[in-house]
Amino acid sequence: MPLRYTLRQLEYFVAVGETGSVAAASQQVNVSSPSISAGVSQLEDELGVELFVRHHAQGLTPTLAGQKLLDHAKLVLRQAAALRDLAGDLSGSIRGPMSVGCLSSFAQVVLPGLRRSFIEKYVDVRITQVEADQSELFSLLRRAKIDMALTYDLEVPRDLRFTPVIELPPMVALCDTHPLAQLPSIPVEQLAPHPMVLLDLPHSADYFLSFFGKAGVKANIAERTRDMAVMRSLVANGFGYSIVNMRPLQDLAPDGKPLRFVPLSGDQRSMKLGLLTASGNERTELHKAFQAHAQDWIKAHTGQLFSGRSAPV
Repeated sequence: MPLRYTLRQLEYFVAVGETGSVAAASQQVNVSSPSISAGVSQLEDELGVELFVRHHAQGLTPTLAGQKLLDHAKLVLRQAAALRDLAGDLSGSIRGPMSVGCLSSFAQVVLPGLRRSFIEKYVDVRITQVEADQSELFSLLRRAKIDMALTYDLEVPRDLRFTPVIELPPMVALCDTHPLAQLPSIPVEQLAPHPMVLLDLPHSADYFLSFFGKAGVKANIAERTRDMAVMRSLVANGFGYSIVNMRPLQDLAPDGKPLRFVPLSGDQRSMKLGLLTASGNERTELHKAFQAHAQDWIKAHTGQLFSGRSAPV
């Protein structure tokens, strides 16, 4: 007699197994708790095994049989998703799930608007996002946890492929009372004696400090932070200057205090913002469509998103 379980029931089963409760599974798959419970119970009846031990007020724990079936259920769901994606490619349609990573320092500026514009154009696409630093993005791509990433061309390994979209020249961020704030541009040598607030993210910090090494001087690092918003507030409150490649739409720190942005003079390397993918991976029609859309959308919104001298590549 053929089995009559559904992919939806398997999805509910996996969600409960991963979260440990019906309520959490309900939030994960955006379905009501009674529907989750009914789906799991129906699956248990069809398979003829108990999948979970129910603990009063303490959630659910997979039984030994449930744990073994959980791994197989995940595999079935992955294969079903692959089949759906293949069908989409063969039909030329753009549909299915996709996970996009983004460098945490600019994710809030770029990714939500880009996602919204893409899913409005392709209504059968579901995009999830992950914010991470550069090293984490490399790892996520290699482990196929994300399909592609929006990031900078900083120390990109050979096994990953970077497609540039726009260039972002370096600027000096200062409080409006800083002694260098009124200059039209600032050389690195003139910055060096002043206290610096370093955006201390992997790869990014090395990029900012490379300007000083190239000029034969040493940065006077007074503060370090991994948070772009904290960095801007420290600068606006007079704890030091910082070097950035992105200028906010309004020259204000998160606490409302004013900031000034002055070009860093000299032949300094710009950062390129673009799309990072794993080399050798076969790209689906969905991935190709997102990459093309992202390139067009970012270039069209360059002036709005990246104030200053940013320019398309």
